[in-house]
Amino acid sequence: MKIKVGDTVETIDDAIKGVVTKTSGNSVTIEDVDGFELQFEAKELVIINSEKTLKNAIYNSDIEAVKKEKETVKRKSVPTVKPKERNAPKFEVDLHIHHLTDSTKGMTNFDMLNLQLDTARGQLEFAIRKRIPKVVFIHGVGEGVLRQELETLFGRYNNVKFYGADYKTYGLGATEVRILQNIEP
Repeated sequence: MKIKVGDTVETIDDAIKGVVTKTSGNSVTIEDVDGFELQFEAKELVIINSEKTLKNAIYNSDIEAVKKEKETVKRKSVPTVKPKERNAPKFEVDLHIHHLTDSTKGMTNFDMLNLQLDTARGQLEFAIRKRIPKVVFIHGVGEGVLRQELETLFGRYNNVKFYGADYKTYGLGATEVRILQNIEP
C-alpha cells in the first residue's frame, strides 16, 4: 500500500506517530504529535489510518514480512579508524528531546528548543573546561531550526570551529565542534 499525504503513520522501530505532510520517491516527511517534521524512508513506516485501511484491514502477512526483514542478521561493516583518532575519546551529545526529558507534555516548541540549546551550551562549556578537543552534537535533520540555532551559539565562541559531522556515521543530523586549545575562552 502506497503512503500518501494525509495518511496517519507509525514507525516500525520507534514509538513515533504522525501525519504524512510530504512524499518524495522513497522519502516520507511526517509531522509528529508535537509538531516536529521528521523524515523517514517509506519502508520504515506503517499506515495506521487512511481511506484504504479503513476499507481494507492491514494484512498481517505484510507486517510479518517486515518483522522478518528486521530480524535478519545484517553484516555490519567495520569502520576504519585513523591512527590519530583511534585513542581519542568520543564525546557525543544527543539533543533529541526524548533524550533530555521524560515527557514533553505541557512544553511548547519554544520550551523544547530552549532546553536543547541550554543542554548544548552546558556541554560545550564542560568540554572547554575539560579540554576535550572534539564534541559531536546530534540534532537530527527536521526543518533545521535547531541546527541553525546551534550554529549561532557556536559562532559566539572564538575558540570553536564547527562543521557537519562525519556523514557515514551521523548522516546530515549532526554537527562536529572542534575546540582550539591554545586560545583561552
